[in-house]
Amino acid sequence: MALLEWPSTVLILASTALVVLMLVRTHLPKKGQTNLPPGPPPLPIVGNLHQLGRMPHLSLQRLAHKYGPIFHLTLGHIPTVIVSSARTAKEVLRTHDLPLSSRPQLHAAKQLFYGCTDIVFSPYGNYWRQIRKICTLELLSARRVESYRPARAAEVDQLVRRIAAASSGPGGAVSLSRLLGLYANGVLCRAAFGREFAEGGEYDRHGFQKMLEEYQALLGGFSLADFYPSLEWVNAVTGMKRRLARTFKRFDCFFDEIIEEHRKRRKRSEEDKDLVDVLLDIHQDGSLEMPLTMDNVKAIILDMFAAGTDTTFITLDWGMTELLMNPRALKRAQDEVRSIVGERRTVSEGDLPHLHYLKAVIKEIFRMHPPAPLLVPRESMEEVTIDGYQIPAKTRIFVNAWAIGRDPESWKNPHVFEPERFLDSSIDFKGQDFELLPFGAGRRGCPAITFGMASVEIALAQLLHSFDWELPHGVKPEYLDMKEAFGITMHRIAELVAVAKPHSII
Repeated sequence: MALLEWPSTVLILASTALVVLMLVRTHLPKKGQTNLPPGPPPLPIVGNLHQLGRMPHLSLQRLAHKYGPIFHLTLGHIPTVIVSSARTAKEVLRTHDLPLSSRPQLHAAKQLFYGCTDIVFSPYGNYWRQIRKICTLELLSARRVESYRPARAAEVDQLVRRIAAASSGPGGAVSLSRLLGLYANGVLCRAAFGREFAEGGEYDRHGFQKMLEEYQALLGGFSLADFYPSLEWVNAVTGMKRRLARTFKRFDCFFDEIIEEHRKRRKRSEEDKDLVDVLLDIHQDGSLEMPLTMDNVKAIILDMFAAGTDTTFITLDWGMTELLMNPRALKRAQDEVRSIVGERRTVSEGDLPHLHYLKAVIKEIFRMHPPAPLLVPRESMEEVTIDGYQIPAKTRIFVNAWAIGRDPESWKNPHVFEPERFLDSSIDFKGQDFELLPFGAGRRGCPAITFGMASVEIALAQLLHSFDWELPHGVKPEYLDMKEAFGITMHRIAELVAVAKPHSII
């Protein structure tokens, strides 16, 4: 076996040596302005890459404790600024929103999103402004989100049925994480593609779960090309190129299948159209200043599919985890829902505005577990001054939303799950309050807030109404594994298992 592995080992060592040699011959990044934010001194070649660790949001929080709410790193050859407080985030996302509205061209994003022609990773410019407008006015308008109410209701009903069936076994234990994943995927697929894929084995046949896990890992993982742009070829040696190509092909083939399916059943009424129907209409219209290509359409579909599924699942999974660990909050939320819904079997979306404590619970989930712990990085298009420091053009900027949500300057008892903190607070998550940034803010804030919140609120309310919840016998809250899987988004590594006891109304 060792002899069989020897040639590949030599190739990797030789490639590594060549990379190091090239880097040594390359001039290290110049210090530039002397009025940069403070930060740890960089090492030759690697800069501060070694200080990111396996969980960058935690490592960057520790560095913020030492260097302050804005600090500077050199990641490989990339000048980088990290902001970790509501005050500095406001300067980035509001005061200097326009000059900081572009995106760095990350290697994985270029490969997966058809050359970064999606909404999230597209650089700032005419094309991005056009697709952002399409998104807010056509794809995710309040009217369009409202039209998906039957899809949400159908998937919530499916979720309740699956939990009830699973809880009928010995002990009533339910693998809740998997069922929440099916729900999140189902809502998105009905809205985007016009049908669900969970029944009949299509969810497993397409391998949606594996596709999403690989997508998350690739976008949030380490790519040498992101820090040493001239060394993109090294990804062929590390295996990154092969993984990206395989994942891209799986998504691309799936989207081809979906688009062909929609072309065969066109002429739907306006109120029956799903997101793909709308995008295909825009693609064929031809009146846009920059007409959408089919690859552009696929890039936008991938945004909707991956981000829409992942963030809803993460919020519900962390939410049920925190409620199970905090029985007092669980009971208060449950009592509120049942007092409003009464003897009805299902929660109506008309009930949601009256569920004030439930909304506080969701805000607390976002504070402690933002779906994207580090907001998608921005890139400065010109020099700006933040907190008195000069930030040069072409600097990569990260907002540590996870650290901001646990900043003692903004929050009392920041490590305690305490929804009550929001009951008498005007702080919201829609991008105007920089203490709470699960969806970002400014021009590059997430346009799918209304869609995502509708999916989360109705599901969580129904779970609390239909079942009494507790941890499995012998499992105490302090025993739960709360380790996080870092990626472009962040979920728990351990699967959530809970005991569901059907309420008498179901």
